[in-house]
Amino acid sequence: MSNEAAVAQNRSTENRSVSLGSAAGPLGYLALGLTLLAFGLLGTGVLNDAGVKDAGSLALFVGGLTLFIAGLLEFRGGSAVTGTAFTALGAFWVTWSQAAAASKDATALFLILWALLALTLTATHWLGGELVRGVYALFTVSLVLLAIGVLASNDTLGKVAGWVAAVAGLLAWYSATSALAGGSWGRLGLPVR
Repeated sequence: MSNEAAVAQNRSTENRSVSLGSAAGPLGYLALGLTLLAFGLLGTGVLNDAGVKDAGSLALFVGGLTLFIAGLLEFRGGSAVTGTAFTALGAFWVTWSQAAAASKDATALFLILWALLALTLTATHWLGGELVRGVYALFTVSLVLLAIGVLASNDTLGKVAGWVAAVAGLLAWYSATSALAGGSWGRLGLPVR
């Protein structure tokens, strides 16, 4: 194989990796949106006999596994920021799905530590789109409110945290849908940035 053919093959492989990474973004934000929406709505108390812990399977497989895989694809595509976000959030959801027996203090500490991660994700996406920045900012607020609610045994703060998480989920879902539609909505769609 000549040098020119090898360079062309390498470029082809690089382009394929980038497209895998960029294609994983909407998948990751759909998974994040679904998980946050379920997590949030179950936390609000609007569904009888259901709570945040009932989202365990969804958190494990959609939030955990799917986000982790999307994160690895983002890393492969060259996006360290989104790759880090998705793999870290995948780890969060896997851990959350398994943390049913944790004490009140351990749960609050867990939520505060993950709120710090969400705050980091908000900062790293500061120059990105407003919707994505809003997803991480609202997720941060939700985790902080939930941690305070857990420590204070305040169900009202937990419900407010649920609504904030649900809105973050809707933003993530909209961001992914907009990216998948490729701007084909014209004036009817909300802007992504």
